[in-house]
Amino acid sequence: VNLFIRFATSKGYWKDSSLQYFVRSVGERKAPEINRGYYARVQGVNLLLDAFLKKTQGHCQVINLGAGLDTTFWRLQEENLLPRKLFEVDFPTVVARKIHHIKTKPPLSKPIIDVHSTDSLLLESHVLDSDRFCIIGADLRDVPGLDEKLRRFQLDPELPTLLLSECVLVYMSPSQSSSLVHWAAQTFHTAMFINYEQVNMSDRFGQVMIENLQRRCCALAGVELCQSLDSQKERFLRAGWDQANALDMMAVYSFLPQDDVARIERLEFLDEKELLQQLLQHYCICWATKDRLNLGLSQLAF
Repeated sequence: VNLFIRFATSKGYWKDSSLQYFVRSVGERKAPEINRGYYARVQGVNLLLDAFLKKTQGHCQVINLGAGLDTTFWRLQEENLLPRKLFEVDFPTVVARKIHHIKTKPPLSKPIIDVHSTDSLLLESHVLDSDRFCIIGADLRDVPGLDEKLRRFQLDPELPTLLLSECVLVYMSPSQSSSLVHWAAQTFHTAMFINYEQVNMSDRFGQVMIENLQRRCCALAGVELCQSLDSQKERFLRAGWDQANALDMMAVYSFLPQDDVARIERLEFLDEKELLQQLLQHYCICWATKDRLNLGLSQLAF
């Protein structure tokens, strides 16, 4: 994923000044429809995330589940949009790699130190904890362990909370992902969950996607919840979320600021318009809300 994003940013689809410190190589050329797909994903997720941060005026926390080498913290710090605290969770091996990059590269560590007020910055191989940013090594399938680790690093269940997962739940069994989504609904009374992943996977194009991933030894354990936009929404509604919406990425792409869409469409000639359409129709953003504080979270949309 990071190589694809690195290539798209190198072509000018969007700016990401931190990613180069995690992924040095731009890699080989990627097809224009792939670049546009990643553009839609990044812009779509950021649009909802930023709307939540503005709605709560930053009086909130963000939990990025399966964050990998995500650079959201540095973007938000640059744009002065940081929440009270941003948590990232991923497998300990992934976290160790990310923390190593941060430790050894001042352009990554300085922004963390700049918003940290005390001497107590914790920097170990599998955990980084500062006032505004925390990276934790944990297995999302172990919900009690996840809960314990987050609370140890000052997770506040009373704060409005945004949870984010991108192509993460699909690698968990339906019961495992439902447990995680249910835990979030039970833990936070005012919250939003943004999930980006596959959809419409029962048609021929979806089957080919699954077969291609299986050939690369990537089994989609949770693919049955990716059959439709309705099945995506159902997962959240059954787990105790008050409201759920879902759009395929073709729809999201049409709702993005069209002047910027026109700009990126000029970057590379796209021969295969139909292929782009098929790709975008097989990914979606689903977002669910609970809003005991009546902040108007249900109005957040494209």
